[in-house]
Amino acid sequence: MKIYNSFIFCLAAKLHDLTFAPRSRAAVARWAHNPKVGSSILPFATTKALERAFFMFTVYVMYSAKFEKIYIGYTSDLLSRFRSHNELATKGWAIKFRPWQIVHNEIFESKFEAIRREKQLKTAKGREWIWRLITGLES
Repeated sequence: MKIYNSFIFCLAAKLHDLTFAPRSRAAVARWAHNPKVGSSILPFATTKALERAFFMFTVYVMYSAKFEKIYIGYTSDLLSRFRSHNELATKGWAIKFRPWQIVHNEIFESKFEAIRREKQLKTAKGREWIWRLITGLES
């Protein structure tokens, strides 16, 4: 139960960071257990603020062993994106080189950080690092 309570507190604290007026830790804890206590309004937030609070972004590297190709991308839902690459998509570069397997992924809190890392991996040095990673996995 203690883990659950700490999760609720962390969630409430994230929401607290997104609200308009600063609140004390105790007020956030009271709100987490009973939203009607302390403030009558739920701490509403903008779409971008909710995105920061609840979504994590994943930079992923996929490898097609059959064609020896790599694909680098980012997403907020890795499982559905992976399924899209391997099964659902009907057009695009990635469908030509199926099947794909995920060989590397990194998780970021913000979309900006994920895009920055994706761009780093798409450079010559990033691709070189990825190929070293792949050849190390195969041996």
